[in-house]
Amino acid sequence: MTPDYETIDYSRRADVGTLTLNRPAKLNALNPQMREDLGRLGALLADDDTLRCLVVRGAGPSFSAGLDLAEAMTGTLAQFVARTPDAETFELGLTVAGVFEFIPQLPCPSVAAVRGHAYGAGLQLALACDFRIFAADARVGLTESRFGLLPDMGATFRFPRIVGEGRARELILLGEIIDAAESLRIGLANRVVPGDELDSAAAEFADRLAAQPPLAVRGARAAIEAGRHLGPAAALRVAVEAQARCLSSADFRKGFPSDAR
Repeated sequence: MTPDYETIDYSRRADVGTLTLNRPAKLNALNPQMREDLGRLGALLADDDTLRCLVVRGAGPSFSAGLDLAEAMTGTLAQFVARTPDAETFELGLTVAGVFEFIPQLPCPSVAAVRGHAYGAGLQLALACDFRIFAADARVGLTESRFGLLPDMGATFRFPRIVGEGRARELILLGEIIDAAESLRIGLANRVVPGDELDSAAAEFADRLAAQPPLAVRGARAAIEAGRHLGPAAALRVAVEAQARCLSSADFRKGFPSDAR
């Protein structure tokens, strides 16, 4: 049974799940309750071997306007401001910063369906997904530097890998906001579609991913990640080990052409 959440919704259609940020009156800004809800959902999905793809979207006109600063300054951020940095403070920071990490750790791919605003933490959530489909009206940016902060929820290592280090440095350090067309040009968006087609385009893309042999998809994602973090020899081993599992699987035997057996 799916738990009840206060700030998000989770639904399932066949083998595709949909996570919806559900604070539309606040442009789906991230607050402490949403972090708690996301943590509970992440724990639930980590054990779901039947999930083949996760779509992440926002209710209402925006994906997410980022961190809810009004609540944060009376909550978690206030704790940081009031304390001298120490080991306990850093552990608290890691807990907050890792709120989206369950998404790239899922055994299945994920698709962010971005419309309206995706600023700060909102864009960092989209960056945690494998793919990003933008509505034509989307405007996105890592705006933390405007507030004397930095993006600490994965963007500093994910963004350069996606768009290149030079462009990532520029957008992070200047806190610039870009539109959907520029996002597509630099490779941040995989697709840009009319706003009224966003949900259907994300669903179609998710269905295509879900239809792929799951063991091959899981192995390929692991090999890609290994190539980013490990040396060539270790990364090659990850790919070969994943391939060995594929070769002995029912998926491979089913997909192998009968006339080539």
